[in-house]
Amino acid sequence: METLNCNVKLNVPFASGKEATIAYNSLRVDREPLRGNVTKTLTVEGNSLVVEFDGKAAKHVRVSVNTFFDLLILVTKTIDRFGDHLPKDESSG
Repeated sequence: METLNCNVKLNVPFASGKEATIAYNSLRVDREPLRGNVTKTLTVEGNSLVVEFDGKAAKHVRVSVNTFFDLLILVTKTIDRFGDHLPKDESSG
């Protein structure tokens, strides 16, 4: 039986590159559990956080994506709450 890989790529837009970087720095520390055989790669491209999940089982990738969304919601709520106190992003004008 052939094993197929499951891949998910998300592009999460933010109001500024600064906010995308804050989200990146907050979320990159949460490693995927080894038992799920899922890898997660985060990068910042302009004002967007790009997240890629790769795994051998769709079930494990789904769990990883759901967990990521839970954490992303927490990060975006925190940015919304304290975002007025962030230094201005020089690239946003």
